[in-house]
Amino acid sequence: MGLIVLIAGLAIFHASHLFVRRRAARAAAIERLGTSGYRIAFSVVSILGLAMIVWGFGHYRATGWIDVWYPPAFMRHITELLMLFASVFLVAAFIPSHITLRLKHPMLASVKTWALAHLLANGDLGSILLFGSFLAWGVIARIAAKRDGEVATPVAPSGYVNDILVVVIGLALYLALGFLFHPYLIGVPVFTR
Repeated sequence: MGLIVLIAGLAIFHASHLFVRRRAARAAAIERLGTSGYRIAFSVVSILGLAMIVWGFGHYRATGWIDVWYPPAFMRHITELLMLFASVFLVAAFIPSHITLRLKHPMLASVKTWALAHLLANGDLGSILLFGSFLAWGVIARIAAKRDGEVATPVAPSGYVNDILVVVIGLALYLALGFLFHPYLIGVPVFTR
């Protein structure tokens, strides 16, 4: 049951986000619903999909785990390192910096790095579906943005204060995820095993 809900949630979440790429259909939806109505509908559908993903994956982990492959133990160290980069990339999406400028789409870079990191460390079917679909979505979204000419060139501030902020806040986020979020909310310790 959990795996079915997970797959349905992934389908809903990714379909809503891929719909944004269909510019004509999106424009028609905005015209029909209005900007606020479209944003509300998009948010509701995205939250529904996300809630189904979280519930489905949790239920799957508790009741229907299916191993596909067994990652070598050293992969978790690669995952930990990649998650440091994913955390810094995520912060760079919100603070203009030279890092933001280099990444062009730091949020997508963060999602792709997060998904790849978790794919390397998890060999079960639910994880492969979850992280593999997010990695695929991130790659598709980045290619589409580049194809559609949406690669905005953000202007980095003079100096490197914001870059230092991005790295420091990214490191704090990384430590919070590893020491608090992952062990207590996900139930899987990161730095201690």
